[in-house]
Amino acid sequence: MCLTLFSLSCNKWVDVKPTDRLAEDQLFASKEGYLKALNGVYVEMANTALYGQEMTTGALDVLAQYYLVTQSTHRYYDYATFVYTDADNKATFDNAWRKAYELVANCNVILEKCGDAPSSKLPEPYYGLIKGEALALRAMLQFDMLRLFGPIYAEESKTRPAIPYITGTGLQISPILSSEQVIENVTSDLNTAMTLLERTDPIRTEGVRNGSNPSGSNDFYYRQYRLNYYAAKALLARAYLWKGDKAEALTQAVQLLDEVQSPAKNTFPFVTFANATNAERPDRMFSTEVMFSLYDVNRIEMYRRLFDVNLTLNTKLSFSNGDTNGARVTNLYDDANDYRRRIWQNVSSGAVTALTNLKYQDVVNAPGRYMIPLIRLSEVLLIAAECSPDLTTGVTYLNKVRTSRNCVSLNPTTDAALKTAITNEFRKEVIGEGQQFFFYKRNAVQTVPNHAAITGTKTMVLTNYVVPLPDSETSQRN
Repeated sequence: MCLTLFSLSCNKWVDVKPTDRLAEDQLFASKEGYLKALNGVYVEMANTALYGQEMTTGALDVLAQYYLVTQSTHRYYDYATFVYTDADNKATFDNAWRKAYELVANCNVILEKCGDAPSSKLPEPYYGLIKGEALALRAMLQFDMLRLFGPIYAEESKTRPAIPYITGTGLQISPILSSEQVIENVTSDLNTAMTLLERTDPIRTEGVRNGSNPSGSNDFYYRQYRLNYYAAKALLARAYLWKGDKAEALTQAVQLLDEVQSPAKNTFPFVTFANATNAERPDRMFSTEVMFSLYDVNRIEMYRRLFDVNLTLNTKLSFSNGDTNGARVTNLYDDANDYRRRIWQNVSSGAVTALTNLKYQDVVNAPGRYMIPLIRLSEVLLIAAECSPDLTTGVTYLNKVRTSRNCVSLNPTTDAALKTAITNEFRKEVIGEGQQFFFYKRNAVQTVPNHAAITGTKTMVLTNYVVPLPDSETSQRN
């Protein structure tokens, strides 16, 4: 697989400090070096501090109140109750911050070395692809830090200091910018990335090509595992929606859907009935629909740490209290035929039988076996549903998601009812992917699922949506 070809050299490279110019010059002597450096960013994004656990299945999804966490001794109890002063809690978010900005620094080195035009060392289409992906990754990483540590985006808060947005390779401490300024940087980087990728990314003409090149290198293959043109456009729609610009978010979403869902392309087809319900090799990722995913051959370790049936009650993330109670599942999935419901099954180890989340279970030869999805088609459809000024059009986008999941269509008759339906669909779509907490935060939702009961809700204090800046950051500014 292309993402593992350079793993040894990539992991070695990410330890190189930006000031080590000799090592940089040696690495960036050819296009292969640029590819190794960029691949190193993707590899390290699967670190457990980031999207390999805490920013997807772990801390972020616990903050979103997905799981039943009743014991005060549970390793995620202080996350479920928003005790950000807890030492373990602080360490988790400090590690995420450090790793994210380490990778931002690496992206900035790549961008500096790319220069302003193609060269003999980095000719087209490599120049456009590598620079475009590095810009998009820099934007994505810092956007996620804004969504986690910044305030709820609103007129009264958007000018308050939030986080730094780092674009250079110097050692100086970057200023803390407002949410408004950070979003301006995010959208600027993404628009520039798309300009570079729109003419060089083979996903637009050849599709995702998730198979080895039969006649050469894999440099332009496996595009679902790179932050490709379409994923960057989806990320741009996500960013515009975060700042409340529904008109621009809708424009980006509709343009994207019109292109990838055209009959001639259908770049990200909906999961089929056969693959979603396959008894031996189910496609629990709905892998054909994933626009951008990390590739992690060690993904099974995340499953073993968080979901395995043999885990004790104070370590396992589950919808039940160590038993087969399926009430929380029934409460989430309104249609018994929903493909998404199939991730929840009663599993027996011999000693215990319990309801278990199998989304990331390792199944040999299953589609998306090593995927950790970060951007998917259904999110774009739900953005279009939320941002459409016409209720009927919004409902149509909503039901495209539902019917693709083998669910009956809904007919919400008010904007508020449509928004409730979108919220419910989004919860089902992104479980294990770290997006639901950000959805609640963006909408300042004050009624969320109850972590301490099988069913029911609890009141959310809005300040709980803002994780304090890590000590490693604030200590530099004292």
